Amino acid sequence: MKPGNTITIFCFLLVILSAGRLSGQVLPYKNPSLSSEERARDLISRLTLEEKALLMMDESKPVPRLGIKKFSWWSEALHGLANTDSVTVFPEPIGMAASFNDSLVYRIFDAASDEVRAKYHAAQRRGQESRRFLGLSVWTPNVNIFRDPRWGRGQETYGEDPYLTSRMGVAVVKGLQGPANSKYRKLLACAKHYAVHSGPEWSRHELNLNNVSPRDLWETYLPAFKSLVQEADVRQVMCAYQRLDDEPCCGNNRLLQTILRDDWGFKHLVVSDCGAITDFFTSHKVSSDSVHAAAKGVIAGTDVECVWDRYAYGTLPDAVKRGLIPEDKIDKSLLRVLTARFDLGEMDDDSLVPWSKIPASVINNDEHRRLALEMSRESMTLLQNRNRLLPLSVRKRKIAVIGPNADNEPMLWGNYNGKPIRTITILKGIQSKLGDGNVVYDKACDLVENKVMESYFSKTSAGGKTGFKASYWNNRDMKGEVVTTRQIGEPVKLTTAGQHEFASGVRLEAFSAKYETEFQAPETEEIVFKCGATGYFELLVNDSSLVKYNNWRTLPSRVPYKVEKGRKYAIEIRYAQLNNWQANLEFDFGKELDVDFTGLINKLKGIDEVVFVGGLSTLLEGEEMPVSYPGFKGGDRTDIELPEVQRNCLKALKAAGKKVVFVNCSGSPVALVPETQTCDAILQAWYGGESGGLAVADVLFGDYNPSGKLPVTFYKSTSQLAGFEDYSMKGRTYRFMSDPLFSFGHGLSYTTFSIGNAHISKQIIDKGETVTLNLPVKNTGKMNGTEILQVYVRKGNDQGGPLKTLRGFKRVSVAAGKSASETVELPYSAFEFYNEEKLKMEVTPGEYELLYGNSSDDRSLKKIKVSVL
Repeated sequence: MKPGNTITIFCFLLVILSAGRLSGQVLPYKNPSLSSEERARDLISRLTLEEKALLMMDESKPVPRLGIKKFSWWSEALHGLANTDSVTVFPEPIGMAASFNDSLVYRIFDAASDEVRAKYHAAQRRGQESRRFLGLSVWTPNVNIFRDPRWGRGQETYGEDPYLTSRMGVAVVKGLQGPANSKYRKLLACAKHYAVHSGPEWSRHELNLNNVSPRDLWETYLPAFKSLVQEADVRQVMCAYQRLDDEPCCGNNRLLQTILRDDWGFKHLVVSDCGAITDFFTSHKVSSDSVHAAAKGVIAGTDVECVWDRYAYGTLPDAVKRGLIPEDKIDKSLLRVLTARFDLGEMDDDSLVPWSKIPASVINNDEHRRLALEMSRESMTLLQNRNRLLPLSVRKRKIAVIGPNADNEPMLWGNYNGKPIRTITILKGIQSKLGDGNVVYDKACDLVENKVMESYFSKTSAGGKTGFKASYWNNRDMKGEVVTTRQIGEPVKLTTAGQHEFASGVRLEAFSAKYETEFQAPETEEIVFKCGATGYFELLVNDSSLVKYNNWRTLPSRVPYKVEKGRKYAIEIRYAQLNNWQANLEFDFGKELDVDFTGLINKLKGIDEVVFVGGLSTLLEGEEMPVSYPGFKGGDRTDIELPEVQRNCLKALKAAGKKVVFVNCSGSPVALVPETQTCDAILQAWYGGESGGLAVADVLFGDYNPSGKLPVTFYKSTSQLAGFEDYSMKGRTYRFMSDPLFSFGHGLSYTTFSIGNAHISKQIIDKGETVTLNLPVKNTGKMNGTEILQVYVRKGNDQGGPLKTLRGFKRVSVAAGKSASETVELPYSAFEFYNEEKLKMEVTPGEYELLYGNSSDDRSLKKIKVSVL
């Protein structure tokens, strides 16, 4: 046989093998008629140890010889597909929680999963391999308990109550993963961050929680995770960064084995938070190196490692050689990993997977836009309405819309977000009601800073032209051939969002840039550089580095710098796009001037009603943010009051005799004691998504009657809070404190409701029985509206237990002057609390109180005593 023929036959056999066939026989792992676990076991038997390790990374490498494609475990769908463009952006989860509408939450995440599938398959058909943020594994929902309003990531959660969080989380998972009886999962959802995690952001990599009481653990921090495992069959659980009782959560046998698998029966995979395994030896110091950390993680039950840069799990073969872990332990983890991939159908032909048929036309279609608006409306929570100022009249007259969030698109998107095709800001929403000519707009002030900046950008020069000279490379190292240069003559605001290049010929990914200019100081004074970037950013003046970071979101930086009159300063910015992340760059500089509201008040002469749109934004609160402002640290807050500059603006409006409607946009509770005096009405609008501005306008002008209820307590001041790193629930949330500014469950309507005496199906409840409350509701006002009935349980003589805890809720819509009746069922498990003597959750026979009404405030609740056998 000729050598060429030998090579040809060999290559032919390789092709057959790669297709999973030999002599017409389908290999088991390629056989769709077998179970996912059977296929995974067969595939594992064909892998080398090195290949096994590669498949346990969040960016799982391909194994071409077996036809295994690259697979990315890390995508986000917190409130729509994140980190991509032209998708539907729904309200932030904390706003969704205010709806108390888990059925609508299900519909939203069913829609979001359609968009994820459509985006994924469209990319696959274009020949693009799986990549971060465009895969079928989505790391949501966040079901941590929002125990402290200072936590910057509380906006990602469904509030402070374990039961509400459980109901919302179950709806999210079922919407994302698809029907339980489907052969293939639509997506893989993920319950995070397990467990006992809610800040602070600045210490999460080192924090050790060694004083969490068993009662707090089981009654507060674990119920939502248990519900997602046992009721929703969530396919992934993400372990958190911090230590619990001296063991990192991702290496914690009690959490990952005893509780999760032995007690709850979880059969699916555990993924690490990104960098959590590396933290074992860099932060927690429980491992000596990456090899030990990898072995510890897998032995504890963490199956997939997510990283920012270097994988510890890549050293698993070394861990086996050193005797730190047996290979069969790796196989056990990998079995869960590969079973999940087979469950998605990503290793099968698209013709077998119904979800692959979802067309791209579903993305941000009319139905999804309607869902986004519907949820945004239902999230609107009216906190105060003195003298019934709201709803405002739409008669043709001038109204002022002012404030730093009034015309702010990104604020509405929240965090962990995608970018929508169009966004309706609050200003635009109000203009749609009154017309542009009847709305006077002014930003009025910054979110935080008590200064305004006069830009000096036009006073710069490069190559004899005003502005900066920009040079671009199609690599991240600013090396080799410059692709293009251009002159930038106005403050820098560049983004790759929407597939926009920084400059013609510059890639959307894997590029770098340098921006250079010269500035001659007109005065001896302090100037300020204001900049922000997603990616690598460095600012230099006269070759001296002033600020440098490499970050995965755009963070605002304020850098003061003293200059001398007449002296020239070389200003240089170095930038590089960060792998897998959208590129953004913003820059301006100049001198700051004190805020003076005299001009604003003069501008508003003759206008009686002012809508002030302020609060916070994800530039201030969020995940592990290296940039801090007064009152903010690392993405969290150090106090919970409204920033001073906004308080001062509201005082000036009050002093000028204006009727003020304060629209507070935030992802967390704000202490609004002064604002209850300076403002006539307060609307909590959260981060409302792509249609948030229209939803606000609909509420302000009475086209929609607000029905939202607070999923978190609004405290009076920071002084009411315990230490941020203290995870004891004592004095926290409505369940353990009774003196808030606005209670959990509070929310006003434009109409009034009367809740009558409940009819209860039984007052002596035997083991395993369900009790039903029939609640009569009358709309005693003149406007159709929706009330949210809330049922709480209090255990009699329960020392150290919650004052009350939510166990049921129901939305009921009632026409003006009409009555309705709704039922709320409480299963036997609604009376379950932690038994200190038996060290477990159980229903203890005895006396209980059922409290029902329209908020957690005792003044709005009626009581029924029951006996549980």
